[in-house]
Amino acid sequence: MTETILDPDLPIIDPHHHLWDLRPMLAHLPPPAHPFQQILPQSPRYLLDEILADTGSGHNVVGTVFVQCHAFYRAHGPDAMKPVGETEFVAGVAAMAESGIYGPMRACAGIVGHADLMLGDGVAAVLDAHVEAAGGRFRGIRHMMAHDADPDVLGPMAGTPAGLAAHPAVRQALGHFAARRLTLDLWVLGPQLGELLDLARAFPDVPMVIDHVGTPLGIGRHAGKRDEGFADWAASMRALAGCPNLFVKLGGLAMPFPGFAGLGPDARPGSAVLADLWKPWIETCIEAFGPDRAMFESNFPVDRWGADYPVLWNAFKRITAGASASEKADLFAGTAARFYRLDGMMEKAA
Repeated sequence: MTETILDPDLPIIDPHHHLWDLRPMLAHLPPPAHPFQQILPQSPRYLLDEILADTGSGHNVVGTVFVQCHAFYRAHGPDAMKPVGETEFVAGVAAMAESGIYGPMRACAGIVGHADLMLGDGVAAVLDAHVEAAGGRFRGIRHMMAHDADPDVLGPMAGTPAGLAAHPAVRQALGHFAARRLTLDLWVLGPQLGELLDLARAFPDVPMVIDHVGTPLGIGRHAGKRDEGFADWAASMRALAGCPNLFVKLGGLAMPFPGFAGLGPDARPGSAVLADLWKPWIETCIEAFGPDRAMFESNFPVDRWGADYPVLWNAFKRITAGASASEKADLFAGTAARFYRLDGMMEKAA
């Protein structure tokens, strides 16, 4: 869908996207059995050319942050160190973008990688390897903690054990973050949000961010119950907002997990429709955390399942149409720049 770009000069830092090349594996995949698997053939390749095409589609995206997606791991060596291969690859992409020959947009200015937090103290060597590989761009870790008792909720993303936020090994691993100035991205599902409160309080010196507005659920055993669960979700988000080291990413609602009707690869609603669907969830997060601890994200190419890149950002701009200029500056770029220490990016954007 083609739309006129709203507020085209507003600087944006996209703090959550992925890079991958799934083409070698697509021929061996079975037909999609879960909506999430439709994403793979929809975006089989998402590398520098693709992120530049999306960020260059009309909005003023000045920089991005890459977030781990199990891509380009090392084929050899200790299992614990294999995720460092992803950081090595992304650092090369970031260097290409920073050269300026592709334009001024700084893709992957920050890198969030993966380390197995179940390593406990053993994670320290992995963190140091990421930092060394990233050329000054490494900002943190995401160890995905999303879990639901119904495997049909997460489909191919199922398999993570329950209760990781409270596991002693995870707590031991997080003890190595503050000294390295590392952040923690948290992907959990709506019913799990309460598990994060003690984790955030236990590590007040570790900046943490809740991905995808805490992923409200509307599929599997939660089908038809998303709006019914809104009050519990909102109460959890407000409680978490009481932790000053916790931030929230505003996005991820174009994934299949929330179960919004009328979204999917074959349905491309306009930004006004998306804004109406998503406004209660996004406004609740902004009211709870404040613009200085909330940041809009694309979650691309995953969120391409339900929205195109320029339409997605138009929807966010519609939701915040009544916000002040300073609030918009935080929500669309400033909060991300501070959280991920993207030094000088906002000054450059101005």
